Amino acid sequence: MPHIVVKMYEGQGLPEKQALAQVVAEAVAGFGYDIKNVSASIDDVQPSDWMRDIYGPDIVRRRSSLVKRPGYGPLAEET
Repeated sequence: MPHIVVKMYEGQGLPEKQALAQVVAEAVAGFGYDIKNVSASIDDVQPSDWMRDIYGPDIVRRRSSLVKRPGYGPLAEET
């Protein structure tokens, strides 16, 4: 059922990624989903590629579905 995709700077090991996925899955399960039906993946992104590969296509272009703005970049300055 719910599938969560986390995109973050590379550098975290598998244990840290598993811990993050567990916390996020538990949070989603708190909205009435069975935790065994929640899946998660983590995409590593190089910091130098973040603005081009993530900020532009995933944040700016999808701002109509953005429910929490980032505290950096152009969208942080919009009201």
